[in-house]
Amino acid sequence: MFSKSKSDALLGMIRAGEEMNGNQMLKLIVLLSIPSILAQLSSILMFYIDASMVGSLGAKASAAIGLIETTTWLFGSLTSAAAMGFSVQAAHFIGANDFTKARGVFRQGIIATAIFTTILTTLCLIIAYPLPYWLGGGEDIAGDATSYFIIYALSLPIYQIGVLSSSMLKCSGNMRVPSMMSIAMCVLDVLFNFLFIFPSREINIFGTMVYIPGVGLEVVGAALGSALAYVITGIILIWFAVSKSQLSLRHEAWSFRPQWDYLRNAAKISLPMATQYIMMNGAQIVSTIIVAPLGNFAIAANTFAITAESLCYMPGYGIGEAATTLVGQSIGAGQYRLSKSFARMTVFIGMGVMALMGVIMYIAAPEMIGVLTPVEEIRVLGTEALRIEAWAEPMFAASIISYSVCLGAGDTLVPACMNLASMWMVRLTLAAYLAPKYGLAGVWMAMAIELTFRGTIFLIRILSGKWMKRNNS
Repeated sequence: MFSKSKSDALLGMIRAGEEMNGNQMLKLIVLLSIPSILAQLSSILMFYIDASMVGSLGAKASAAIGLIETTTWLFGSLTSAAAMGFSVQAAHFIGANDFTKARGVFRQGIIATAIFTTILTTLCLIIAYPLPYWLGGGEDIAGDATSYFIIYALSLPIYQIGVLSSSMLKCSGNMRVPSMMSIAMCVLDVLFNFLFIFPSREINIFGTMVYIPGVGLEVVGAALGSALAYVITGIILIWFAVSKSQLSLRHEAWSFRPQWDYLRNAAKISLPMATQYIMMNGAQIVSTIIVAPLGNFAIAANTFAITAESLCYMPGYGIGEAATTLVGQSIGAGQYRLSKSFARMTVFIGMGVMALMGVIMYIAAPEMIGVLTPVEEIRVLGTEALRIEAWAEPMFAASIISYSVCLGAGDTLVPACMNLASMWMVRLTLAAYLAPKYGLAGVWMAMAIELTFRGTIFLIRILSGKWMKRNNS
């Protein structure tokens, strides 16, 4: 059902300017979403495995990673913003059947993001030592948190170009290779974690004692395992995109001369995204600071609940990636009515899927947290947080996929402002007010209210059609 030939044929209809009926549109959404959802699932399983392995070391190790996690999200999201500035342009050129310009954008993207990520890595290394104390962490977890962050930072350059390559492949309609690499990254992460986190030991497998080698680096081992998984899969993605894909640069004449039109357009897309990510992840960091005084159990429970919830919202991000590709190529082909139809279909499909996931999360919350930690205090706090958040999942889907639609259209400034206003004016204000009264539950109540508000304003923007004005003018 999910064959490459079927999706290529349907994407070809968009580029050829042909009409598509509802069944064809639905089939194309599913064909592009499923590999992307599987990729999201594998990444989330990696976080789950990381969290459960570290969780077995106790609350202190979990809190060390939890303290620094929101900051790694910040720098990771900046690499994504840099990549999307080029891949959205490529999607528009591919929709117009201009692969020469699409390859030119890719080539400029590699050079520009390589420079960008070098600066980013340097900044990470500069702030690594004081960062845990800035976030409110104690001396007992600061050393592990810093070590984790340094190892993460050193993997960023390869990770950045891998993200760009993955994004380019997705915007060309190739969801399968990035999905396969996400699954491979998950498998590698498990193997490396078993090697680096735990010491050498014997384990009982079906009554037979088996010797398992290990290094016993605990938190540092978790960082090394993830970093190596990122680097290996990133190198494969770069190789495939550059030499084997529709955007292959093997026979291109390389030049380091800036192509200012591509760079300016990338900046117009990426800068609002990057500003948004800085402010949004900055808000997550402030949220961590609000949680930190509640103690190590609360820090760990907050981290585990975020990891557990990701299983519910991963379909939204998978469908959102499909929406970016479909809207981007439709606009590139001049099919504006079709892009609006894809926008509405992807948003409402995503809301339905995540509503179902919210029900599952509410029912299975104790088991979802229980897999991650043996500590009862953390389990109780995490379960309560998940059951609060379950009510907001449909509107969370609306915000995720609506933003992806806007991104495909190159509409990033107003959506970025919407995200920022919602996060800073609604979530953080409520969290600061509710946390002293209700503890961690108050932080998650604030989150659920804010996601419902954010989903509502994004639905209004999508249904009003204002996200298309930039392309209709």
